[in-house]
This record gives sequence, C-alpha cells and structure tokens, in this order.
Amino acid sequence: MILAEAAQVPPESTQQAVGYPSLFLLIVLGALVPVVPTGALVSSAAVVAFHQTAPFSLLLVFGVSALAAFLGDLALYWLGRRGMGSKNGSRWLAAIRDRAPEDRLEQAQDKLAAHGVLVLVLSRLVPAGRIPVMLACLMAKMPLREFARGDAPACLAWALTYQLIGILGGSLFSEPWEGVAVAVGLTVLISVAPTVWRRARRTAS
Repeated sequence: MILAEAAQVPPESTQQAVGYPSLFLLIVLGALVPVVPTGALVSSAAVVAFHQTAPFSLLLVFGVSALAAFLGDLALYWLGRRGMGSKNGSRWLAAIRDRAPEDRLEQAQDKLAAHGVLVLVLSRLVPAGRIPVMLACLMAKMPLREFARGDAPACLAWALTYQLIGILGGSLFSEPWEGVAVAVGLTVLISVAPTVWRRARRTAS
C-alpha cells in the first residue's frame, strides 16, 4: 500500500522534496565557504521552478535562497567575531582575510564609514563585494544584531536579482536544461567581469 502511494507521487513533488533542502544547504555552505557559486544555484533553481506547474515554486526558491544566505552570513560573521576576539584567530577569520584584498578592504571601510549598514545591500549585489564589507564590519566591531539588520535586505535583494536572471533564462527556452545553461553562464559572466576589468586596467596602466 505504501509503495503504491509512493509510486503515485508526482515527479515535481519529489523534486521539490529533495531540491529545496539541497538548495538551502548549498547556499548556507556557499556563505560559509565563499567558493561555492551560490548565485548560479539560485538562478538554476529559478529556471527549474519557472518550468514547473506547482504553485508558488518561484516564491519558495526566493524564500529558501534569501533565508539560507542570511543564516549563512550570520554564521560566518559570528565565527569571524569569535576569531577577532581570540588570540590565535580562527580559520574562518583567516579565510575572510584571504579573500579580502587590501584595496577592496579600504574601499569597504570607507563606504561603511560613510553609509553604515546600507553598504551591506550593495555588497551582496556586487561580485566579490560581500567578504571585504563583512571584514570591514568585523574590524569596526559592529554588533551581530546591527549586522543582521543590514544583511537581511541585502539577502532579499540578492535572491531576487539572481532569481530574475533564472526567470530570464527559463523564459527564453522551452527545455529547462537550456535555461539553466544560460542562467549559469550569465552568473559566471557577472562574477568574473569585475576581476577581468581590474586586471585589464592594471595591464593598461
């Protein structure tokens, strides 16, 4: 009886039961270990949701992505604060420092001093901008609660932006895999464009 009922479960329901928890965990992991392309994950999930008939699929992708990014940021910031207070630091704090070049850190500190927690919103939308701003907040000894107030709208804006990229990719093609390929390509292009631009300027100068 149970097997017969399980066989009648729609494929979309099965995909959602596995997909949303996986998306959540991967985005949290990407926030803690800033090498996972979380933007591409959100865009790909949005493409799949766009082609599904289940109601609220896109809304669920948005909610899961924003919540996972927010919780991951808070966890990383909390670990960074612990590292700042420790004599020997921590591997999390070292990872944050390693991914925050001096010039980007100085810019982040200047913007944080001028605009406060509002700079967190832009840091989530600018490729490779999250870590320097987070480190600037740590060095300014910003309380976790204040960081959370700025990071919440930042994660909402981030999730919406990459979901719109996925919807664009999904609307262009009838097959989900084609939309996923376009969405991933766009997010990769967005993420590497600033680095290529900075290297080109250094070469020209």
